[in-house]
Formats: sequence, structure tokens, C-alpha cells
Amino acid sequence: MANSYDSGRLDLPFVGISTFGKRPYQPDWGALEADVAILGAPFDAGTQWRAGARFGPRGVREASTLFSFGHAGAYDHEDDATYLPASVRIVDMGDADIIHTDTESSHANIEAGVRAALKAGALPVVIGGDHSVNIPCIRAFDDQGDIHILQIDAHLDFVDERHGVRHGHGNPMRRAAEQPYVTGLTQVGIRNVSSTAREGYADARRMGSDIVSVRQARKMGTQALLARIPAGARVYITLDIDAFCPSIAPGTGTPSHGGFLYYEVLELLQGVAQGHDVVGVDLVEVAPDYDPTGSTSVLAAQVLLNLLGFVFHARGAV
Repeated sequence: MANSYDSGRLDLPFVGISTFGKRPYQPDWGALEADVAILGAPFDAGTQWRAGARFGPRGVREASTLFSFGHAGAYDHEDDATYLPASVRIVDMGDADIIHTDTESSHANIEAGVRAALKAGALPVVIGGDHSVNIPCIRAFDDQGDIHILQIDAHLDFVDERHGVRHGHGNPMRRAAEQPYVTGLTQVGIRNVSSTAREGYADARRMGSDIVSVRQARKMGTQALLARIPAGARVYITLDIDAFCPSIAPGTGTPSHGGFLYYEVLELLQGVAQGHDVVGVDLVEVAPDYDPTGSTSVLAAQVLLNLLGFVFHARGAV
């Protein structure tokens, strides 16, 4: 005799279709009714070395099923809080259409997806793809008021143009800083041999960036780091998985040793969610084929679900 629960289905993580967290799939972007809209952006033609992040959305979704047991929420004994209760409506929009070799069209399709989520009043959460997908994400906020960008990343990504390329994965923070509604950037985790030359750092600071390395962040501590984000700012979070040390996140195209460990990032995200209005999220550069253990995808899914829990707990979800 089959076991059954209130839903009538056991629906274990390894059963069924791998939507994000096994939440409902809504392919009709004009009919979104949700608090959170997950959009895949499987584009990696902006990479300068190892491709493979096009499979990031698929890998993160599959990994996220590990955390799909409790639609009634997840109790955290340290915080004595239940995160992501059933009242928080999460839907998976599927993926933006990617046109191979066509950056402009692919980015436009990603932008359309983010705009659809915003029009529906949902928090857009985009899973990349390489970091160039942040460019259309930020463009979609042109009618949303002022935003501040928190970038957690190994690389500054502030190249203006290289060999005629302006929309690759080394350019997104420069393109963001050019937008009149982006009031500034806090760039955390930047380290080692980077994708941006010295003049790029000077340009970033001139255009409103606050740049903090991993060692500087550790020395100052989480609360001092949080204090560097302008009070009252509406924050868009862009998280490159290579912000983490490749000892725990090897599945990425441009690993950089000396990165953050899990709780360093998690506590920063929790503090941001508690002190600011988080208006959008992207998580990029997961390339599952470089990590046969799958742990990088699990890390990405776990970070996103925890971040969503923090955001909606701060908003009073019960």
C-alpha cells in the first residue's frame, strides 16, 4: 500500500520534473501570479575561457529538488524562524530563449523575462548563464526607480570594451554603472588576477563603486561590511558562484582560489535582506560539467533558497 501525505503524493526529490524547488511551472509570462519568479538564462557566449554555464539553470534546478520536501516552510533552529512558508508563492518561468551566437537577441529575451516578472509584482530571480546575463537584467529595471547593486564575485567585471566586445561577462558592472538609476555598486570578494586592468578599478571608483576583497571583508567583519551599503538603498544582488572558494565551488568557468566560504556569504545576504529592500537577484557562472560531485549546483540552490527565505521573512511572511 502506497504511503500518502496531505497532498496525496510523496513526491520525493528524485521524482518528477526539475523545476526550481519543484515549484509550479508557469510558461505563460503574461499570467504570472507569484511573489518570486525564477527565470533561467542559459547563455554563455560571453565567456572568455571555459564555456558550460549554459547548463547552469538546468543544474541548479535539479540540485534544488533536494530542498523540495516542505512547501510549508523550513524551520531554522538557530534563528527560531520558519523560512519560505506556503504563503510565499514561487513559480518557475522556465528559460529565456537563447539564440546561439546572437548575444543581442539572447539578452533581449532575458530582459523580456525580467520585465514580465517585475510587471507581475514578483521578485525576479535569474539563474545564469555567464555574468553577461546581468546586463539585460539591469536594463529591465529602467522604470523601477533607483537601485544599488551588491556584487559578490571574484572579478570586478568592469571592462568598458575589449576587442570590440561590450556585452561579455567581463563588462556587466561597467554597463550597470552607466545606468542613471544605478546609484552605486558595492563589489565584494574581488581578488587575484582579475578580468579588469588597473584603469578599470579607477573607473569603477570614479563611477560610484566601493571595492572590497575577501581578506578585507574578513578583517572588517560582516556588520562593518553591511554598513558600507548605503542605508535605505533598494538593492539588486548579483552573485557570481566564483565568489566562493573553488574548494567548495569548483563548477565554474573561471575559478579563483582564496574565495569566500559558505557562511561568510550567507550572513552577508541575511544582513542585506534584514536591512534593505531586495528588488532583484541573479546567480551566475555555475558550470556543472566542471564539478562531477554536483556540490556547486547544490551550493547555488541552497544559497538562493536561503536568500529568498531571508527576504520574505524580513517582509513578514508567515
